[in-house]
Amino acid sequence: MRKIARYLKETYDELANKVTWPTAKDLQSSVVVVSIASLIIALVVMLMDWVFSTGMQLAFPLA
Repeated sequence: MRKIARYLKETYDELANKVTWPTAKDLQSSVVVVSIASLIIALVVMLMDWVFSTGMQLAFPLA
């Protein structure tokens, strides 16, 4: 039981005193970067899907 209590105390100490948390401004800029990157990746995947779908329709037309 002492090991668990010591673990919890050390975990709290590390999170409260040793971890450097990002500022709100840092988080906002990170959200913008991730959102833009996600949008670009989604558009690239959509374009690849369209190209593949069109190619398949041209290669194997329905009778």
